[in-house]
Amino acid sequence: MTSILGISAFYHDAAAALLIDGEIVAAAQEERFTRKKHDAAFPSHAVAYCLESAGLAASDVDYVGFYDKPLQKFDRLLATYLRFAPRGFSSFREAMPVWLREKLDTRRAVRRGLGGHTKNRIVFAEHHVSHAASAFFPSPFDEAAVLTMDGVGEWATSTIGHGRGSSLELVLEQRFPHSLGLLYSAFTYYTGFRVNSGEYKLMGLAPYGEPRFVDRILDNLVDLRPDGSFRLEQRFFDYCTGLRMTSAEFDRLFEGPPRRPDEPTTQRVMDIAASIQAVTDEIVLATARHAHEITGARNVCLAGGVALNCVSNGRLLREGPFERVWVQPAAGDAGGALGVALHIWHELLGRPRTPDPADSMRGALLGPAYDAATIAAELDALDARYEHIGDEAELLRRVSEALASGRVVGWFHGRMEYGPRALGGRSILADPRSPEMQSRLNLKTKFRESFRPFAPVTLAEHVHEWFDVPAGLESPYMLLVAPVAEGRRVAADESLFGMERLKQRRSEIPAVTHVDYSARLQTVTEARNGRYARLVRAFGERTGCPVLVNTSFNVRGEPIVATPSDAYRCFRATDIDLLVVDDYLLDREAQPASPEFDAARHRAQFAPD
Repeated sequence: MTSILGISAFYHDAAAALLIDGEIVAAAQEERFTRKKHDAAFPSHAVAYCLESAGLAASDVDYVGFYDKPLQKFDRLLATYLRFAPRGFSSFREAMPVWLREKLDTRRAVRRGLGGHTKNRIVFAEHHVSHAASAFFPSPFDEAAVLTMDGVGEWATSTIGHGRGSSLELVLEQRFPHSLGLLYSAFTYYTGFRVNSGEYKLMGLAPYGEPRFVDRILDNLVDLRPDGSFRLEQRFFDYCTGLRMTSAEFDRLFEGPPRRPDEPTTQRVMDIAASIQAVTDEIVLATARHAHEITGARNVCLAGGVALNCVSNGRLLREGPFERVWVQPAAGDAGGALGVALHIWHELLGRPRTPDPADSMRGALLGPAYDAATIAAELDALDARYEHIGDEAELLRRVSEALASGRVVGWFHGRMEYGPRALGGRSILADPRSPEMQSRLNLKTKFRESFRPFAPVTLAEHVHEWFDVPAGLESPYMLLVAPVAEGRRVAADESLFGMERLKQRRSEIPAVTHVDYSARLQTVTEARNGRYARLVRAFGERTGCPVLVNTSFNVRGEPIVATPSDAYRCFRATDIDLLVVDDYLLDREAQPASPEFDAARHRAQFAPD
């Protein structure tokens, strides 16, 4: 038996993943255990979970992989500061203590995190090698082009690769400071959202605007070539040396300073969001076309933070040169932990690979699950009132009935998801037919901006009946945007602009239909998703609509819930009506009064994002 533990840490979304003889056994992000969103510390809790799931001690692990090369990253950091010196001294002074104390000697930090064990062989892979491996090796393809795009690894910001069998070659790269991820993050910052977490908001805001700044971006900021490579005009940016993303020149170009988070979201801000999304789409499409030309592959795999932009992914699927698109569900830095482990297994150890036609990610349900005794003990400790329903058919009947009557359900079942999306393990579910549901979920359940869209989950066998996609299309990881089917749409007043468009019903499933008639789609099957898919089916049989709202089980500023206790606390801090924890059913109206949970609700409403 060969065990490989992959680790990502110290930058963003620390995580651990474990392979046993090449099989993905477990993977999780540290934030779920520590409850610190995007926790970047050494993932000691995630490592402990992975090892425990396989009955291993740290000393039993044959190989430990780290997802990037810190010395090369430090080389890039120093070279950049020297190039721009003396400008950037404040940023340099802030960055150096962390590097000298922790990041520079990552090997020692990893050994210390593993309890001081020294026999483990530690392998460092380049950042984009880890991303590419996470994209290709678990994919269902024997051959594929591979695209990785993010902010920056060591020096690379994007790569084109070619995967065949158990080999993977990166053939082209774009280098820092020219980065699609940093370009998008610069606009995230400028529009008033937090870098490395607010990019989803920028993507969700874009359909409210008109892309009237596209030419301004391409004429001034981005020199885009036909092959998808580009150069960023650095006088408009400050991320190389400063403590902000954009410069005064950027402010002048877009006629004002960055929006403060507490300022209104104006039509201008929406138009800027629409414009950078359109430019991002064009760069992704141009890069994909070039990847197709140089590899000749029919399929493509994606990873890196930009691969979480499901709008661009949807356009790539519809307009790109590839027959099929597969995206690593943990496409960001967390997925690097899995990628480096797979890189060691297939490329360094030379082990063969047989692609799984459904992919080898196990539905991304790779985190912890809890047995009945543990669930009951955690709920009892919180003085929760619950029913145990051992008959699944009866449980699904009651839950689907509650959903059909407009109740919001917290759904906690089986293993926790790996990656940023809730996929039916830790989800909040609701009826998509309700015109009020989007507003209710945003304002009273998630405590977030009213414009944020929600995703639909539907049975794969019915997806083409509700969305404009080919019959049988699968989108198991909620990483593709697709149009709502023409026959399900409702005519809207297209003379309205901005947030006025939010108030209009646009389809038979308005709670998951964005203002441009799009939806971030998840498809499920019973073979892959089990009880979750059976709930969607039960709801469809009851209502004629085999679609549910699926959003992550958390509130603004918090990670997705991990434990039954987390789920109950979130349930009590929001207006979720019903909580299902495996076979346990909890009704809000049956719970005891509690000043503690009333205070938690108040904190959740005003928590920073």
